[in-house]
Amino acid sequence: MQFHILVFATFASLIAPFGGFFASGLKRTFKVKDFGVSIPGHGGITDRMDCQFIMGFFAFMYYQSFIAEYKASVGSVIEMAIQGLSAEEQIEVVRGLTKYLVGQGQIGEGVLEYLADALPQRRR
Repeated sequence: MQFHILVFATFASLIAPFGGFFASGLKRTFKVKDFGVSIPGHGGITDRMDCQFIMGFFAFMYYQSFIAEYKASVGSVIEMAIQGLSAEEQIEVVRGLTKYLVGQGQIGEGVLEYLADALPQRRR
């Protein structure tokens, strides 16, 4: 936790201020004094928030890359993989998994025989 705080503090103090420099350069390019008039004498909301835009983007990317935990079950991974297959390819996956499980002794040979009768034969 403290490491993540250190990373955020370092980024906020060293990199985020460049958001203001970038915004100033952008305004000079287009010969605009302020981005808006919502805060008299200070410009618009964008003038006040330019560093926060960079910090928000950094915080989101850092969280997604290093902190967030994605929990995927084996079933959901297999389901995603199978959805892209044709019906024939899905049947091949079932046959292959069945043969593997029979070889591991997890299911009986009767299941393999049943599937051989129940599933359509391969087209070659």
